[in-house]
Amino acid sequence: MTEPKLIPAGQILTECCKKTIPGQNDDMLLHKLQALIPDYPVFLAHASEEWYKLGGVVDNAGRRIAGDLTEWVERSFIECGQNLQTLIEYALEQQYIATRVTGRTLSFVVQTGPQAEDFILIEIDKIHEVTDRMLVDREHPPEDLEEFIDPMQPFCIESAGLGHSKYIYKRKTDVGLFMQAVNEHYPTEHPAQRFMDDWNRSSAGQEHRMSRDWIIRPYRHIGRFGEQIVNVEIIDVHQGKLPHLEDFAGKKGPALSSILTRFDRQAGYPFAWFFYMLKGQSVSTHSAESVYLDLSNDFAYLPKRDEAVLRDWIAQPYNV
Repeated sequence: MTEPKLIPAGQILTECCKKTIPGQNDDMLLHKLQALIPDYPVFLAHASEEWYKLGGVVDNAGRRIAGDLTEWVERSFIECGQNLQTLIEYALEQQYIATRVTGRTLSFVVQTGPQAEDFILIEIDKIHEVTDRMLVDREHPPEDLEEFIDPMQPFCIESAGLGHSKYIYKRKTDVGLFMQAVNEHYPTEHPAQRFMDDWNRSSAGQEHRMSRDWIIRPYRHIGRFGEQIVNVEIIDVHQGKLPHLEDFAGKKGPALSSILTRFDRQAGYPFAWFFYMLKGQSVSTHSAESVYLDLSNDFAYLPKRDEAVLRDWIAQPYNV
C-alpha cells in the first residue's frame, strides 16, 4: 500500500513519542503531531480503557534486571540447567520483583478528506511501569514455568512507579487503503464498509465527519485453524455516554419522529439513531422497523436520502 504524501513515516512518529514526556493531558503530543502533519487537521479521537500487561524484573532497590519478564524467565531457566527449583531459589535469594505495565491506547485521527473513510488512524500507547509482585512466593512456589511467569495467586506488593510515563508508537492505518485490502478478501461487502457507505450517502455524512464519533480500527484474531485473521472494529468514541433511546412502544408518526430527533440532537448530528442501532448501542433494531412502518403509512419525516438507507437496511439488515 502506498501512503499519502505528507504523512510522516513510523520511524518519525516513534522518535516524536520518545522525545515527548506525558504531562497532565496529551495536548503536547497532539501539538507535536499537528506540527508534523500541518496540511491536515489532527485530533485525539479516543482513549481506551486502561489495560495492563506483564512487565520486567527489578531488584528490591528498583534497579532494572530485565525489561521482558517472560524472556528473562525462559533464559534464566536454561542458565539454571532447566532446573525449576534452582531458578526458584535464585529468584528468592535475589529478592527479585516482577513489574507490570499499565496503559491506555490513544487513537489520533488525521482527517484527509470529506468522506467517512478519509482519515488516518495513529495509535500510540501511553504506558507506565510499576512494581507488581515478588517474583516468587516462598510459601507458594510455582510448579512450572507458566505459573512462574504469571501466577494465579501472586505475592502482591505495594505498587511503586518506575520512572515516568512514556509514549510508545504502535501503528498507523490509512483507513481507506486498509478497507480496500479487507474488501478484496471479504466474500461480500464488509459490514464496516457498508456502515461507511451508508454514512456517506445519509444526512449524517452531509453534515458531520464520521471520525468525530466513530473510528475504524484493525484488530487480529485467531481463526479456527490457528491462522491470524485481520478484521475491522468500529468503535464508538463516546462509549455509552449517550442515553438509551427512550421507550417508543406504541408511538408512531410525530411522536416517534420527536423521540428520534431528540436522540440525534444529543448525538450532535442527523440520523445518528440509525448508526447507533447498527452498533447495537443505545438504540434497538425495533426503532428501524417502527420507522419503516411509518414510511409505509405515508408518514414522511425522514429526508429522502435517509429513507433510502433505511429501506435498504430493511431489505438486507446488517450490524457492526
